Amino acid sequence: MDLQQILDVPTEEFHKVSKVKVNILQDTQSLYQHFAKSIADEIKQSNAEGKSTRIILPVGPTPQYRILADISNKEKISWKNVYTFSMDEYLDWQGRPISLNHPMSFEGFMRKNFFDLLDREIRIPEDHIHFPHPFRIDEISEKIKVVGGIDTCYGGIGYHGHIAFNEPPISMWYKISKEEFKNSLTRVVQLAPDTAVINSIGGAGGNSSMIPPMAVTLGMRDILSSGRIRLYCDGGDWQRTIFRIVCLGEISVQYPATFVQEHPDCVIGVDSYTAECPKSAPK
Repeated sequence: MDLQQILDVPTEEFHKVSKVKVNILQDTQSLYQHFAKSIADEIKQSNAEGKSTRIILPVGPTPQYRILADISNKEKISWKNVYTFSMDEYLDWQGRPISLNHPMSFEGFMRKNFFDLLDREIRIPEDHIHFPHPFRIDEISEKIKVVGGIDTCYGGIGYHGHIAFNEPPISMWYKISKEEFKNSLTRVVQLAPDTAVINSIGGAGGNSSMIPPMAVTLGMRDILSSGRIRLYCDGGDWQRTIFRIVCLGEISVQYPATFVQEHPDCVIGVDSYTAECPKSAPK
């Protein structure tokens, strides 16, 4: 299908043609509840079986985390045997870590809005929480190997179709093949200018200058090696096109999330509004 055909597929027919399993939820609140419950249920099951839970977590979407903390505290779901690996973190213009007090710090957000909200008796051990670091670039992948790999990668889909900050390479001179990109490792990246714009709209009141220009990100290899992939789309109008490209388009470096089409156990959750056909501006 060409792009216009992809955009014109009626929502009610989406399941028939999507190359990825899709779960269309009623609204964003239903999506966040589903996201939170999915993580809670996975941990409960692993705990009951006496196994550890190893998960990759995003900062985007984010509203599910307070719901997840509430579920965990209410149901006394222990995080003592959970290992979390966060997808990415912003860096300053010199490729150095930003402060945890920076309003855009992913680690700062996760600690304040999730980890610190867990009751002490169920709280995840500090050495089970992992974030990628630009000066210890392979450390997070090595720790994933030590714990036995990732059970589930949870995430969202960015404006370019990126997962974590695996944006399509922006150099007009150096081309990356699909195999190279699919096997990419944790690395430092310069963010595309339009990423600063779209991220500022979602998280900084439109103040693009607040968005740091660089990041460190897990590579596609660690993400695609996960036993399960569960992505959630809650972006509304801006995410309608990329959601459809990821589900219906051809696999390409230009739209990195299309690589999940090759994964044996990937489900994309989306609210019904985001799943609608993109609307054209009136003529």
